[in-house]
Parts: sequence; C-alpha cells; structure tokens
Amino acid sequence: MSEPDAGPHTGRGPGRLLVAVYGLLALAATGRSILQISEYFDRAPVSYVMSALAAVIYVVATVGLARGDRSSVRLATVALTVELAGVLVVGALSYALPSAFPDKTVWSHFGAGYGYVPLLLPVLGLWWIRHTRRRAALTS
Repeated sequence: MSEPDAGPHTGRGPGRLLVAVYGLLALAATGRSILQISEYFDRAPVSYVMSALAAVIYVVATVGLARGDRSSVRLATVALTVELAGVLVVGALSYALPSAFPDKTVWSHFGAGYGYVPLLLPVLGLWWIRHTRRRAALTS
C-alpha cells in the first residue's frame, strides 16, 4: 500500500510557489472586488462583477492546486481554463470597448494592472498540472 502523500503533487515543490502566488492574487482580487462593489458599483458594474468572478476563480484554483488530489486538480484545471479564457476575452474587450470597462479590473488590459500575472499564471498553472500528471504516470 502506498502513502497518500507519495508521488507528484501540484502543491509540492515548485507548485508551492504557484499556490502562494494564486493565494496572493485571490486575496488581492477579493479585496479589490469587495471595495469596488460596495463603494462604486453603479460606476462600472460589469467591471466589478468581473473582478469578483476572477476572485472566486483564484480561490478555487488555489485550493485545487494546494490539495492536489484528483478531483481537486480537475476542478483547478477547469478554473485555470476559465481564467485564461476570461483574461483573453476581457483583455480584448477592454481595448475594443473601453467604455464597458471604465475602471480597471484584474483581467482588463490582459492583467496589465497586475504586471500581466493574470495572463501568465493560468498558462503556468495548466503546464504545471500537465507536468505533474506526466510525472505521476511515469512513477505508477
């Protein structure tokens, strides 16, 4: 019988840094969206709802990557895929229809306000999941 902790895990090794960055982004996006929705919602409701959605996705990704079990990694994969699609769609729309995004969100302008981390992080996260799956397949 093998230990439940044995083998590759998305929340171990370099994955710890990924989990930490997602956790930090989750806190930042949550705080920003709470402030925006509670204080300025009437000014840019679409932008602020998108910030709140991003925050929820970051929390789900953080927990899924940190737990590392099969169902959590599947959930994280869905969250990262939705995040990447959101960053690309909202990023493009924020340039094409700037009036729809009068205030910055986590995903507007492809995450420029966050140093493009929201654009790079889901790509890195999806790669890490794939990498750990391959390593798990090799060790089993």
